[in-house]
Order: sequence, then C-alpha cells, then structure tokens
Amino acid sequence: MAGGVLEVTLVEAQGLKNMDFFVKMNTYVVIQYGNQKHTSNVAKGSGTKPIWNEKFTFNVEYPGGEDHKYMLWFRIMDTQKLLDHDVVVGESKVYVKDVIALGTERGKAELRSAKHRVVLQDKTYAGEISVALTFTLNS
Repeated sequence: MAGGVLEVTLVEAQGLKNMDFFVKMNTYVVIQYGNQKHTSNVAKGSGTKPIWNEKFTFNVEYPGGEDHKYMLWFRIMDTQKLLDHDVVVGESKVYVKDVIALGTERGKAELRSAKHRVVLQDKTYAGEISVALTFTLNS
C-alpha cells in the first residue's frame, strides 16, 4: 500500500443559487475526504460567484478500499446571521481514484482546474465549482 498527499485547490464557483434575498451571500466550502475535513474561508459578499483560491491537503492511502472511498465531497454553505444555522447552497463530489492511481505509478499526477456540477439535495442543478487536484506520492 502506498501513501501520499492529495492537494486540493479550491478556486471558485459560478452560477450558484442565491440563498439571500436582500444581501449578497457569504459562502464557504466544507471539503471532506473520508474522515478528513477542511473548511475554507468565507468569501464575504461574493454572491453567486465566490472566489477562494485556497489549498487544502489530505493524506491518502492507495489502494484504500472500495471505490466510494475515493470521493471528495464539497458542500457549499452560506452564513446566515438571522438563522441559528448556515444554509446549504449545494454539493458536489469528485471521484479522485484515477489521479491517485496515476500519481502512485508516476510519483505525481495533477488535474488542472476543472468545473464540477453543484446540485441541491433534490439533485437539481445549482451552479458549478472549480477545483484543481495534485497527488504526490510519499518518498
């Protein structure tokens, strides 16, 4: 079994459904890989086109089990001051097994920034999120 680091660059989102009616949304993203979780900074007042440009790292084992374990989950949230909880703007998931397998073989593999669909809980389209991925094998 090989181990490495999956670096996720959270770039931006576009076309998100506006959850605030009177002001622009203040969005952030919760990124999860297995039991590892990171939260981005809040893109204050960015509305439906937030920009983050942040990097996060996850420790990865390959092979690591069933295919569903190679899923990166992105949950876009909107901060709500009037409610006692934040609101889910949408979710996206990215299958990363191929980039991890290639990186394990070559030592490093990357996927340039690409757009991924964001959906609501009822699976309706809710915009796009752009992320880039790099997997580096531990030496």
